[in-house]
Amino acid sequence: MATDRSGGTGAPASGATGRRHPAERRFQGSLGGRIVKILLLGLFTALGVWAVLPLYLAGVWWGIGLVVAVVALVYYVYLSGRTVPAKYLVPGVLFLMAFQIFPVLYTMSTSLTNMSDGHRGAKEQAIASIEAFSVVREDDSREFALTVATTGDPDTGDLVFLLTSPEGDTYAGTEEGLNELIGAQVDPSGRVTGALGYTILTPAQVNERSGELQEFAVPTDDGSGIRSSGLSTAFEGTAVRVYDQACDCIEDTETGTVYHADDERGAFYDEDGRRLAQGWQVGVGLDNFSRFLLDPSFASSFFGTLVWNIVFAASVTFLVFVVGLAVALTLHVPKMRGKTFYRVLVILPYAMSSLAMYLLWRDMFNVDFGLFNRMLGLQVDWLGNVWAARAAVILTNVWLGYPYMFLVATGALQAVPRELGQAARLDGAGPWQAFRHVTLPLLMVAMTPILIATFAFNFNNFNAVWLVTRGGPYGSEGTAASGATDLLITYTYRLAFSEATAQYGYAAALSVMIFLIVSVMSVTGLSRTKALQEVDR
Repeated sequence: MATDRSGGTGAPASGATGRRHPAERRFQGSLGGRIVKILLLGLFTALGVWAVLPLYLAGVWWGIGLVVAVVALVYYVYLSGRTVPAKYLVPGVLFLMAFQIFPVLYTMSTSLTNMSDGHRGAKEQAIASIEAFSVVREDDSREFALTVATTGDPDTGDLVFLLTSPEGDTYAGTEEGLNELIGAQVDPSGRVTGALGYTILTPAQVNERSGELQEFAVPTDDGSGIRSSGLSTAFEGTAVRVYDQACDCIEDTETGTVYHADDERGAFYDEDGRRLAQGWQVGVGLDNFSRFLLDPSFASSFFGTLVWNIVFAASVTFLVFVVGLAVALTLHVPKMRGKTFYRVLVILPYAMSSLAMYLLWRDMFNVDFGLFNRMLGLQVDWLGNVWAARAAVILTNVWLGYPYMFLVATGALQAVPRELGQAARLDGAGPWQAFRHVTLPLLMVAMTPILIATFAFNFNNFNAVWLVTRGGPYGSEGTAASGATDLLITYTYRLAFSEATAQYGYAAALSVMIFLIVSVMSVTGLSRTKALQEVDR
């Protein structure tokens, strides 16, 4: 009888039956694999901590809870031996939620509000801002050493006052109020030179935002406010406009004017209908959608832009398909010499930076020194005339887009058996008939989804218009009117970011409409491709 080396006669050694303890199987991976897992989990944890810090400074506790829950989920999935399928599903689901679902839901929620400049925060924030903005300096006003900073990007981030009191205490002042600043670096003059979570602005950057700085004020608990006095000092003064909770109104102590709250429109109005600039965000239902569907001034711009948008996307898609396929067919001749060299020349526009190419084409259309006018001896104002500007935008995008279609068509042509075309010719078909009834249907099986994607891309091709014409030329109908070459996406951008009063809620409603239009067109186009499945069988 065989004797076990461990000293027993009938008990097999661990693993002799091919089965291992779950804890043993969990750690049976290589040392390198475990090290990689630890490093990746450590990196993910570091990203979570990096995301929590600004949320903590802003007091967004639900955001902190969400980050902690996501980190805990990732740890559970990748440290547990019973969640193997989730290890492959969790990354995709998290990225889908972060970059698709949440932005769409946020945009939809914003489209149902009056969010705009002057209507960003809550009513309490608007009241504090009104009182702080009306602050005037008095003889005994308290002074602070001032450092201007932002949360985030120096050019677009929200302004913050980093303040040092005469007693040496440091504070961070925002539009929401004054908070104690811990761990700040202070120079001998008392000014803050560094603080966690804030970007200190240089004098040049402060000058660029001087207009915002003059209108910026920090509210305080006692109804007064802090405003800047130059670039290095700030003062705490007394508010001229004071909120009275009993009447839910703002009283101007200098003029005696009373502004009553209108909770439906989110602003304070006096008896003559004049409103204070600072308002608050309220829900408006479908009002933003009804504006560009029913309001004549907005509806004409929306529907006119929509028609041009469809024409632009369809024209560019059709022309890049025709040009790309024609070049691919030309270079598909078996005995042609130098095909590789020609193909390299064709795809050069696709290999270059589209940003640089758009700017180059814009200069070529210049009325004074542009290439087209100089070569042809013309004086055409390409970007100042409506139809010339539209033709210029289409021509530019065809030149930049046809190399991609050429590559797709070349690959599709190489997959089509040449014997089919030869058989069609033996049956009496001419070259055009063989191409139309044999080659083209087989090409469309592979290229139709690409054409649908190209149409959707050009429908929202922001750079194509913004870098060449900036949506112009413009008429004199006012800010509600769109430019002659504006796409819906560039029109939305101008309403949200380039107007004197940014209309975020209205722009969000337009974004939702763009999403619905592109989705319907794409789904309809893909469903129509089912007819091509018979050709592919």
